[in-house]
Amino acid sequence: MEAKASARYVRVTPMKARRVVNLIRGKQANEALAILKFAPQGASEPVFKIVESAVANARQLAQRDSVAFTEEDLYVSEAFVDEGPTMKRFQPRAQGRAYRINKRTSHITVVLATPENEEDR
Repeated sequence: MEAKASARYVRVTPMKARRVVNLIRGKQANEALAILKFAPQGASEPVFKIVESAVANARQLAQRDSVAFTEEDLYVSEAFVDEGPTMKRFQPRAQGRAYRINKRTSHITVVLATPENEEDR
Protein backbone atom coordinates (compact mmCIF):
# COMPACT_ATOMS: atom_id res chain seq x y z
CA MET A 1 0.00 0.00 0.00
CA GLU A 2 1.20 3.46 -0.85
CA ALA A 3 -0.07 6.78 0.49
CA LYS A 4 0.93 10.20 -0.73
CA ALA A 5 0.61 13.71 0.67
CA SER A 6 1.88 17.00 -0.65
CA ALA A 7 1.77 20.67 0.15
CA ARG A 8 2.21 23.29 -2.51
CA TYR A 9 3.32 26.92 -2.28
CA VAL A 10 4.84 26.48 1.19
CA ARG A 11 6.66 29.70 2.15
CA VAL A 12 10.01 28.10 2.91
CA THR A 13 13.00 27.99 0.59
CA PRO A 14 13.50 24.66 -1.19
CA MET A 15 17.11 24.39 -0.01
CA LYS A 16 16.06 24.66 3.65
CA ALA A 17 13.17 22.23 3.15
CA ARG A 18 15.46 19.69 1.47
CA ARG A 19 17.71 19.72 4.54
CA VAL A 20 14.75 18.60 6.66
CA VAL A 21 13.38 16.10 4.14
CA ASN A 22 16.79 14.41 3.91
CA LEU A 23 16.56 13.65 7.65
CA ILE A 24 13.46 11.46 7.25
CA ARG A 25 13.93 9.74 3.89
CA GLY A 26 13.87 5.95 4.35
CA LYS A 27 12.82 6.10 8.02
CA GLN A 28 9.68 4.58 9.54
CA ALA A 29 6.73 6.98 9.73
CA ASN A 30 6.64 7.09 13.55
CA GLU A 31 10.40 7.66 13.72
CA ALA A 32 10.16 10.40 11.08
CA LEU A 33 7.45 12.19 13.08
CA ALA A 34 9.60 12.02 16.22
CA ILE A 35 12.61 13.42 14.37
CA LEU A 36 10.58 16.26 12.87
CA LYS A 37 8.93 17.13 16.18
CA PHE A 38 12.28 17.94 17.78
CA ALA A 39 14.17 19.25 14.76
CA PRO A 40 15.25 22.87 15.28
CA GLN A 41 14.75 23.88 11.63
CA GLY A 42 11.76 26.04 10.78
CA ALA A 43 10.89 23.88 7.77
CA SER A 44 10.29 20.88 10.03
CA GLU A 45 6.78 22.07 10.98
CA PRO A 46 5.26 21.94 7.46
CA VAL A 47 7.05 18.65 6.73
CA PHE A 48 5.69 17.23 10.00
CA LYS A 49 2.16 18.16 8.92
CA ILE A 50 2.67 16.53 5.52
CA VAL A 51 3.91 13.26 7.06
CA GLU A 52 0.92 13.27 9.44
CA SER A 53 -1.37 13.81 6.47
CA ALA A 54 0.24 10.93 4.57
CA VAL A 55 -0.31 8.63 7.58
CA ALA A 56 -3.97 9.70 7.69
CA ASN A 57 -4.26 9.10 3.94
CA ALA A 58 -2.84 5.58 4.41
CA ARG A 59 -5.37 4.93 7.16
CA GLN A 60 -8.22 6.04 4.88
CA LEU A 61 -6.96 3.93 1.98
CA ALA A 62 -6.74 0.86 4.22
CA GLN A 63 -10.25 1.49 5.53
CA ARG A 64 -11.62 1.95 2.01
CA ASP A 65 -9.99 -1.25 0.74
CA SER A 66 -10.79 -3.21 3.96
CA VAL A 67 -7.13 -3.98 4.59
CA ALA A 68 -5.51 -4.43 7.99
CA PHE A 69 -3.61 -1.25 8.89
CA THR A 70 -0.71 -0.83 11.27
CA GLU A 71 1.16 2.45 11.48
CA GLU A 72 4.40 0.70 12.41
CA ASP A 73 4.68 -0.86 8.92
CA LEU A 74 4.73 2.48 7.10
CA TYR A 75 8.02 4.02 6.07
CA VAL A 76 8.98 7.06 4.00
CA SER A 77 9.63 5.58 0.56
CA GLU A 78 9.88 8.92 -1.26
CA ALA A 79 10.29 12.47 -0.03
CA PHE A 80 11.23 15.36 -2.25
CA VAL A 81 11.01 19.12 -2.50
CA ASP A 82 10.40 20.95 -5.76
CA GLU A 83 10.80 24.66 -6.29
CA GLY A 84 7.60 26.69 -6.46
CA PRO A 85 7.14 30.17 -7.85
CA THR A 86 9.32 32.94 -6.47
CA MET A 87 7.72 36.14 -5.25
CA LYS A 88 9.89 39.10 -6.16
CA ARG A 89 9.94 42.07 -3.84
CA PHE A 90 12.03 45.24 -3.92
CA GLN A 91 13.67 47.07 -1.04
CA PRO A 92 14.87 50.65 -1.43
CA ARG A 93 18.61 51.15 -1.14
CA ALA A 94 21.01 54.08 -1.11
CA GLN A 95 21.14 56.64 -3.91
CA GLY A 96 17.80 55.68 -5.44
CA ARG A 97 18.66 52.09 -6.14
CA ALA A 98 16.41 49.11 -5.54
CA TYR A 99 17.49 45.77 -4.11
CA ARG A 100 15.56 42.66 -5.13
CA ILE A 101 14.38 40.23 -2.46
CA ASN A 102 13.34 36.75 -3.61
CA LYS A 103 10.69 35.09 -1.45
CA ARG A 104 10.93 31.48 -2.53
CA THR A 105 8.22 28.83 -2.20
CA SER A 106 8.34 25.03 -2.19
CA HIS A 107 6.21 22.09 -3.25
CA ILE A 108 6.85 19.32 -0.69
CA THR A 109 5.78 15.72 -1.39
CA VAL A 110 6.00 12.68 0.91
CA VAL A 111 5.11 9.10 -0.09
CA LEU A 112 4.65 6.42 2.56
CA ALA A 113 4.65 2.73 1.70
CA THR A 114 4.56 -0.67 3.34
CA PRO A 115 7.58 -2.98 2.88
CA GLU A 116 5.74 -5.68 0.84
CA ASN A 117 5.14 -3.23 -2.02
CA GLU A 118 8.80 -2.29 -2.29
CA GLU A 119 11.27 -4.81 -3.79
CA ASP A 120 14.30 -3.10 -2.24
CA ARG A 121 13.07 -3.57 1.34
